[in-house]
Amino acid sequence: MVVEKHFSVEEAPLPAPLELADFDRSRALQARLHAAIPGGSHTYAKGDDQFPEFMAPVLERGRGCRVWDADGNEYLEYGMGLRSVTLGHCYEPVLTAVRRALRLGTNLGRPTTLELATAEEFLEFTQAGEMVKFAKNGSDVTTAAIKLARAYTGRDLVALCADHPFFSTDDWFMGTTPLQAGIPAAVRALTRTFRYNDLPGVAQLLDEHPGQIAAIMLEVERDQTPAPGFLEGLRRLCDEHGTLLIFDEIITGFRWHPGGAQALYGVRPDLSTFGKAIANGFALAALTGRREIMRLGGLDHHDRDRVFLLSTTNGAELHALAAARAVMRAYNTVPVVAHLHQQGERLREGLQAAAHDQGVGEQFRVLGPGCCLYYGTRDADGLPSQGFRTLFLQETLRRGLLLPSFVISYAHTAAVVDATIARVHEALGVYRRALDEGLDKYLMGRPVQPVYRARN
Repeated sequence: MVVEKHFSVEEAPLPAPLELADFDRSRALQARLHAAIPGGSHTYAKGDDQFPEFMAPVLERGRGCRVWDADGNEYLEYGMGLRSVTLGHCYEPVLTAVRRALRLGTNLGRPTTLELATAEEFLEFTQAGEMVKFAKNGSDVTTAAIKLARAYTGRDLVALCADHPFFSTDDWFMGTTPLQAGIPAAVRALTRTFRYNDLPGVAQLLDEHPGQIAAIMLEVERDQTPAPGFLEGLRRLCDEHGTLLIFDEIITGFRWHPGGAQALYGVRPDLSTFGKAIANGFALAALTGRREIMRLGGLDHHDRDRVFLLSTTNGAELHALAAARAVMRAYNTVPVVAHLHQQGERLREGLQAAAHDQGVGEQFRVLGPGCCLYYGTRDADGLPSQGFRTLFLQETLRRGLLLPSFVISYAHTAAVVDATIARVHEALGVYRRALDEGLDKYLMGRPVQPVYRARN
């Protein structure tokens, strides 16, 4: 495959091994971060508790698939902005479009021609809906989808897939997690859950609450492939019960397929939410869907009550819209999605071979589709282990790898993937020794913690 070279990552040497002393400035900055920002981060998944205690780098910049921290350490990165960066950090065609847009102003007092052009291009590019509303965060648009479903159906209850970890920071979702402080019980009672690929369970849920469930929301795919007939069955059940089907494509959109995983599997929901990769890391999200539903948030209907849907000061900032247009142009020019799948599968095969070679194939597992891999860690008894996850993070950080997951981007070339596999092979050797000799002998500091926990 020919990869358009906006970066020269394949020629650059792999980052050098690090020692604990190489994190001095990052550790000093952490105290200041926690003094100024609750949690020390604006995203819980980026928190210090998600990284080894003495090796939580504070980053300064990124380019392609590489990032550099405050101590000058360089890493090959596989978090890619929590999956929001598919083209690579500082992808030049996107930055060029953003620079041009910044000269036009950032936030004007009326809709802009760029706003119209981006909306029309998004609808044509994704084929996921007939109208679109832009916002800044995935939580904005998933919450808007829930509100719209409730308004359209006149129902209060919603049902979420319990196997998918995150839908929104808002109460209707967070009330289903252990982080329930500040969320009224009355709000928590309005959300039900179901299991992925359990079509009979969804049917039973709808039967137990006849005429009460406004929407069913789920990601189309995560670590499990949809079982034959599952998505089609959801579509049929929703039609039979007058319930809206909402696909959360925040992660899958622009990563599984330009039109999201719904285009890959050929099942259309009533509403869809997009975000993350839509603007290669710039802040933009989208709610799209059927016109008869979306129009309730508009001004040209008189047969239904108005819905105050999304009204965001910054939802249509020119530079973010320009970034989205540049992303769509890139996808139409170079084989982004094919690259994500192909190099992701190359990475998966190499990681699995490395784990088998080091004798940890049962303890270290690579999960998810190639375009969006993550991993699970288990102890000697085969139980999920945060301690061994921490050890793996520790040993890969020491080898110049930043691996909260194995999320691939267009900047991850075959050479980068192969170099990553070689370094992971070394780290898994330490994993093997820790299984044999004891985790405490090799792990420095406390284990990482689950994001969803009631107490610190």
